Amino acid sequence: MKSIIKTTIFGLMLTIGAGQLYAQEIIEGEVNDTITQNDTIKATIDSLKVIKDPIKEPFKRSKIDGVAAVIGESVILDSDIDIAYQQLVSEGVSTADVSRCELAGSLFENKLYAHHAVQDSIEVRDAEVNSMVDQQLSYMTNELGTVEKVLRFYKKDNIENFKKELFEINKANRLSELMRTKIIEDIEITPEEVREFFDEIPEGDRPLFGTEVELAQIVIEPKISEEEEQKVVDRLSQFREDIVEKGSSFATKAVLYSQDPGSKSTGGKYTLDRQSSFAKEFKDIAFSLQEEEVSEPFKTDFGWHIVKVDRIRGEQVDVRHILLTPEVTRQSVEQAKKLIDSLRRNIVSGTIKFKEAARQFSDEKATREDGGQLLNPTTGDTRFELTKIDPILYDQVSKLKTDEVSLVIPDQDRQGKKKYKLITVLDRYDEHIADYSKDYLKIQELALRKKQIDAIRKWQSEKIIDTYVKINGDFRNCEYSGNWLKKEK
Repeated sequence: MKSIIKTTIFGLMLTIGAGQLYAQEIIEGEVNDTITQNDTIKATIDSLKVIKDPIKEPFKRSKIDGVAAVIGESVILDSDIDIAYQQLVSEGVSTADVSRCELAGSLFENKLYAHHAVQDSIEVRDAEVNSMVDQQLSYMTNELGTVEKVLRFYKKDNIENFKKELFEINKANRLSELMRTKIIEDIEITPEEVREFFDEIPEGDRPLFGTEVELAQIVIEPKISEEEEQKVVDRLSQFREDIVEKGSSFATKAVLYSQDPGSKSTGGKYTLDRQSSFAKEFKDIAFSLQEEEVSEPFKTDFGWHIVKVDRIRGEQVDVRHILLTPEVTRQSVEQAKKLIDSLRRNIVSGTIKFKEAARQFSDEKATREDGGQLLNPTTGDTRFELTKIDPILYDQVSKLKTDEVSLVIPDQDRQGKKKYKLITVLDRYDEHIADYSKDYLKIQELALRKKQIDAIRKWQSEKIIDTYVKINGDFRNCEYSGNWLKKEK
């Protein structure tokens, strides 16, 4: 649905292109304020219309950097809206239907949430924000080629000022997210409310749920030999000796040799504290070192590291690290292929059940104990709607019948390591109109999302009245979902 929660999309857009932290960050799932719902559910559509904007002409850059608005203590400049637009372009988001009024409205909302998050004593750790900034700069540099090109693209004079600006943007966005979460965290929905929500949808307008499948998979990864592990340890030990004994630059070594794309271009730099979502082993080592001390090689799920502490600032620590991952030999790859071929033959012949084979042989820890059954990361349940799954996965499973096993599927992880998969369809649910008894969980989720969004809209309306708001210039001519001009109704 094109109109669903533009606020959420635009409200987060200034969190600029964070590259994934492949080496050791464990990314926690965030609360997703969006909902997915059939366009024909009128009650929900009405509550989700965010911004009506008569100005649908192509986006035009402001020539003068004036003040677009003041929300609480936050000033929104014309250039902030330009940056928001540039960010959408850099991320490949279609801007055909995006106007300055829409961008402005989303920024107003973001600042409103952030302002009241501070009023409500919601805190964001500086270490968390600094880590976001480091990742973003790394991502931008990888995308554009050099730091100089990044500065030219965003029309900034120097990297330090740009980092400060990114820090403020990220901090405001994070505060905004946490405020939204706080607004809805205690909202629950009763079975009676679910029934009322469903009954209010005209029978001819009830959503159509596409064909869904429940899936399980077996993953076999080539094993890394002790010899290859030792090669990596020895190389990192040599790096450490060069740095500690010969005065070599840790940052230069990281740029040249580290296999962590999230920090390689910034010399392996990260800022973290005890609560940062990094691998436990990584944090344990980082907080055990003194300034300028370099660790011995140590292992995490991502590979082998050495870490150097640049600076200790209270509960925060600035570190640099080098990540190396052991090579997988051709022999190990061949052994993995033979194993999964054998497993497929035994499953197809009935010698072993798919789920039992997954429990015994799969290398995927997250699904192994459940017999390889996959959870839908979007909905949290076991069903995947075929039309909404990843195109590659769709090609692999769309033609499978229930209990049929796929051919061996070559794959690779996010670090490029080879692995092999088998997939089976545990159950299939054909396309159908929403049915209260059969689709209760889906309907419950839709009803809960609507209730949450209604709560956010109510909160926003009340807080706009209670907050200092000044909208300037052409932005007073826009039509917003919120009463930003505080007109009497």
